[in-house]
Amino acid sequence: MIVEAVGVVGAGQMGSGIAHVLALAGYDVSLMDVDAERLGAAIAKIGRDMDRQVTRGVITEEGKLLGLQRIRTTVRLPELGKSDLVIESATGKEAVKQKIFDDLAEHLRPETILTTNTSSLSITRLAGGTSRPEQFMGLHFMNPVPVMQLIELIRGIATSKETFEAVRGVVERLGKSAVVAEDYPGFIVNRLLIPMINEAVYALYEGVGSVADIDSSMKLGANHLMGPLELAVFIGLDTCLAIMNVLHDGLADTKYRPCPLLVKYVEAKWLGRKVGKGFYDYRGPEPVPSR
Repeated sequence: MIVEAVGVVGAGQMGSGIAHVLALAGYDVSLMDVDAERLGAAIAKIGRDMDRQVTRGVITEEGKLLGLQRIRTTVRLPELGKSDLVIESATGKEAVKQKIFDDLAEHLRPETILTTNTSSLSITRLAGGTSRPEQFMGLHFMNPVPVMQLIELIRGIATSKETFEAVRGVVERLGKSAVVAEDYPGFIVNRLLIPMINEAVYALYEGVGSVADIDSSMKLGANHLMGPLELAVFIGLDTCLAIMNVLHDGLADTKYRPCPLLVKYVEAKWLGRKVGKGFYDYRGPEPVPSR
């Protein structure tokens, strides 16, 4: 299976980052979103991020221009059917993901590989809802995609060896590092990371420490580049809660129970940096801890 043309579903932060790295690696990229304005914003962001890479000497000006030329945008999902590989990165909601794959089905070439950028959902279950489970697997990029080196590769129970090797070849061409995770809730990264964040929220909830002290403790005491609460608002508290719910439901262990304070912040729509408020308030000149 040779991959040259890649369709990316979703032009949000993850989808635009995935399109960015694919284009720089020489792939022809079709970036699809139902919102034309979001597509325009995604291309503008990719251009700005590539400009920073040029400034740092990571890529050349010519490389940037060639990369941007390799990305085309569309609001029509069927146009991705001619791709060799489709990467779904549109939503964290399983029902919406399944509908995307359903809507794509009749437009796909027989050899097209389907992947999802899910950070925690069952690959086997998603694959089982398609007509080609042997050509389906998880391809989990880290955020921000152009910066982070890791990609998790997750096989479903039916994923073929040919599919796996073709997708691993894409990761190698991107110049990133792959780890192979089994199809269990949260895979590797989020199985370890999100419960740590949840425990930090419990420490705040129980009054063990303030936002600033909890984050400082892990940065200065454990040599983390970012404190767990600071990281949580970067990821998005709604995303953290959704992953905790997947872990809790899928593993049936009370240690994965989401902290009530995390639930309250999500109910209040205090989701983090993307809305300007979470465990920090970002609406002023400097972030201010909210508790």
